[in-house]
Amino acid sequence: MSRAQPHYFGAGPALLPAQVLKQAAIDLLNYKDSGLGLGEISHRSAFAVSVVDSAKATIKELLSVPETYEVFFLQGGGTGEFSAVVYNLLASFALKTGKKGKADYLITGSWSQKAAEEAIRLGVDVNMAVDARKWSSNGKSYGTIPDPSTWTLGNAEETAYVYYCDNETVSGVEFPYIPEVPEGVELVADMSSNILSREFDVTKFGLVFAGAQKNIGMAGVTVCIIKKELLARPKDDDLLALGIPLAPLVLDFPTIVKNNSLYNTLPIFNLHIVNLTTQLLYDNGGLKVQEVLSDAKAKKIYEALDSAPKGVYNCIVDKACRSRMNIVFAIPGEGNEKAFLDGAKARGLTGLQGHRSVGGIRVSNYNAVSVESVDLLVDWINMFASNA
Repeated sequence: MSRAQPHYFGAGPALLPAQVLKQAAIDLLNYKDSGLGLGEISHRSAFAVSVVDSAKATIKELLSVPETYEVFFLQGGGTGEFSAVVYNLLASFALKTGKKGKADYLITGSWSQKAAEEAIRLGVDVNMAVDARKWSSNGKSYGTIPDPSTWTLGNAEETAYVYYCDNETVSGVEFPYIPEVPEGVELVADMSSNILSREFDVTKFGLVFAGAQKNIGMAGVTVCIIKKELLARPKDDDLLALGIPLAPLVLDFPTIVKNNSLYNTLPIFNLHIVNLTTQLLYDNGGLKVQEVLSDAKAKKIYEALDSAPKGVYNCIVDKACRSRMNIVFAIPGEGNEKAFLDGAKARGLTGLQGHRSVGGIRVSNYNAVSVESVDLLVDWINMFASNA
């Protein structure tokens, strides 16, 4: 029931706090002396309902979620949400206006790009209000968030929602602010890789979602926070008449909320990991403390990269929008990235390989990554640079 503390920087599934895993291991074998493990207990049982209710309550407390919002849990990860957003936000807009709405997408990395592509596939009239690729030297890569003055947001009377990814795990781009959208238009955010790493004003959003496996839990659970008024719906026939597809029930937000996230078999053990992780975060001082810690860890890494001799490391993201969670860089020169990764592995530093689509190096600095791990990595960054 123990292990050496790993110095793991993988992008997801990601590192979890050791004390969470120890408690979860016990609970997987015998939950609260029931004689059954939590993975064996019915999702309709009182035990399961208590896990759902506890996780909801802790997330509400951490984020100061007002009573006008609902917290619930889904399956399908961020990719499932790409579709769920379309079904549910268009339906709520139709109730308000009697029209099939359009959608604005802010494209700042591969995940917002994939979300837009899914919306188009499902028949949404998508306006790419921002396409950061157009601001790169090759017209293909990401690494910046264009100034809001350059955005081409659609007509507020026709736009159901504005969608963005708050932190792009592949390209290492993170919004340092909450985008401003026209009054009456709902803001939707994918916060899968930076949820609960800093405070934010929930009331700025119509919907926030986050796959748990990057920063607060295990794969299999998606956390959703939605404005309650967006759960109201027209009749199915009215939606179909407008050309709006009906959501599969497993992605239909009103159905999931009405059944306390237990319409179908939610992976309760996976949610238990989220519950334990969020409770630990709360006990450690909440998001004020975590935000300071996240910022400090990221600052150490960026300072090491920036202070290296010129040409050793290539930090390709604009400083104004560098991610605190996913720090990406390249090491020019044949064989240098492999040498860096091999040397890191020899020192017990793992999970640093960049995403397969872009290569390079990626340091995922999630909540569970310790200061000790960051310090060891910074030492290696400095050592590698001095020998380059």
